[in-house]
Amino acid sequence: MNGPRFPVRTTDYHTAGEPFRIVDTTDGADAFPPVPGDTVAERCATAVGPGGSASAPRPGALDDVRRLLVQEPRGHAGMYGGFVVPPDDEGAHFGVLFWHKDGYSTACGHGTMALGVWAVDTGRVTAPDQGDAQVRIDVPSGRVTATVHRDAGRTTGVTFRNVPARVSARKVPVATSLGLADVDIAHAGACYASLAARDLGLDVSRGSLPALVRAAREVRAALAAHPATWHPGGPLLSGVYGVILHEERPDTPSGPHQRNVTVFADGQVDRSPCGSGTSARLALLGEDGRLGPGEDLLHESVTGTVFTGRILPGAVTEISGSAHRTGEHTFVSDPYDALGAGFAW
Repeated sequence: MNGPRFPVRTTDYHTAGEPFRIVDTTDGADAFPPVPGDTVAERCATAVGPGGSASAPRPGALDDVRRLLVQEPRGHAGMYGGFVVPPDDEGAHFGVLFWHKDGYSTACGHGTMALGVWAVDTGRVTAPDQGDAQVRIDVPSGRVTATVHRDAGRTTGVTFRNVPARVSARKVPVATSLGLADVDIAHAGACYASLAARDLGLDVSRGSLPALVRAAREVRAALAAHPATWHPGGPLLSGVYGVILHEERPDTPSGPHQRNVTVFADGQVDRSPCGSGTSARLALLGEDGRLGPGEDLLHESVTGTVFTGRILPGAVTEISGSAHRTGEHTFVSDPYDALGAGFAW
């Protein structure tokens, strides 16, 4: 498949180790086709295409750009990014369509954090030298906020406030090749299935990643038709997006400490603790009575990076971390390149 016939400019960030490639379709610098729709959710449905799904979008001009940026040799299987689009209304600064190797997602906490820092770095949102700047972003699952923390003219961190989270099912028995596991299901902008890694005889470590990914893919497949994965917002918000395998660490003075690996889409590993996945974990821990007012979850990734999360009234969650710019790029597609937009595996 050929790529777009125009240069594509990106600004890349990482949030706790997970990449996020930002493409601003609204700045007029590149020849991006318009994305029809009155809301970000409608634009996401347009990007997916008629008869397509979030994990199997139909070919189209915008999706050609996604494939160019996420596939090798310009990207990789774990690449993540977003198209900046107009917001639903003037209450938000901008909207975003999140994408990855397999298609599109309705939520992305680490991406929201990166976008908040990007908006301040580029001057799109004015920020004080000392204090906080709120960046309001419309995503397919609703409106979220990234609060960018500043000190002496420098960004020191960012806090992501998600859409309300809800627990959908507890202790769903799922058979895997490593044994039976009890799986919890929660929605937090996207649907996540959570299970203890020890239930399958695994630990959350880099050495165990192949087994963790296999188990996660089996869990996702087993829950494909489970009614608890359905969202009243429709098919785009329904179905298991990520599987979280977690393990306990010694509690901190502020609350519980867990280490996790989140396997999203078709077996991709989140290098960060996963922003919206952390929201799902917070909802479950809150229902278990393990996380109360004023307490924080220290959520660690398989790479050792951390987010700190808390529960607010109304099932709203906040996750704090940091995001840093890694580069600015101009990608092109040579019409004589036999690889075209690249390849994925």
